[in-house]
Amino acid sequence: MTEATTSNTMANSAASGQPLCLSIKNLVGHYGENLALHNINLEVRKGEVVCLLGRNGAGKTTTLRAVVGLLAKRQGSIEINGQQTTSMLPEAIAKLGVAYCPEERGIFSSLSTEENLLLPPVLRPGGLTVDEIYTLFPNLKERRSSQGTKLSGGEQQMLAIARILRTGANFLLLDECTEGLAPVIVSKIGQTIRILKERGFTVLMVEQNFRFASKVADRFYVIEEGAVVDHFRREDIAGDLARIESLLGL
Repeated sequence: MTEATTSNTMANSAASGQPLCLSIKNLVGHYGENLALHNINLEVRKGEVVCLLGRNGAGKTTTLRAVVGLLAKRQGSIEINGQQTTSMLPEAIAKLGVAYCPEERGIFSSLSTEENLLLPPVLRPGGLTVDEIYTLFPNLKERRSSQGTKLSGGEQQMLAIARILRTGANFLLLDECTEGLAPVIVSKIGQTIRILKERGFTVLMVEQNFRFASKVADRFYVIEEGAVVDHFRREDIAGDLARIESLLGL
């Protein structure tokens, strides 16, 4: 898909009527002196699940880090709910309702499940209560007194997602949330994302598991060498599967 075609597809998406949650234009980002992002243009509308695809090192995680203010050197435009955030600090961006769940999960091993869950502060109204979270993740309720080190990888991932739901965030950035997990846990996380979408959450996710992503995401952006090179919708996949798999190296 050419750059012009990608722009037209994005414009067609913009006609859907849902207000923009995130708009990135001409984003450039550096790690020190190294150029990591040089042409990121994408949109996420409220209530959407959007997935960033691409090979390892393409710039997907760096894009998420730029959105939440964890990439210090960035230029271009990042707007969240119409507010320019490119120069904002991470704590200010978090107060806009943005929460980041990193690939490494960041579970505190010396704390229990419930202590980990209660650790982040509530920054905005509208967050899920502990009881609502335990309804969503019954495994965590059963393990509420267990230390972080005693949880399985799947339980740790559930806890990492659950922890940000208390903060009042309604725009979730999920980085490789199915990495290394058993199929039954991957299915549970997919179900959770669909439930959150039904509740009005917006999700921008990075995912290597295309089979999983194709079931939960509404739209996809492909990133290569720090730039968006393609864009498609879930309903486009069946008719263009061979080209998409070739593009992703599947």
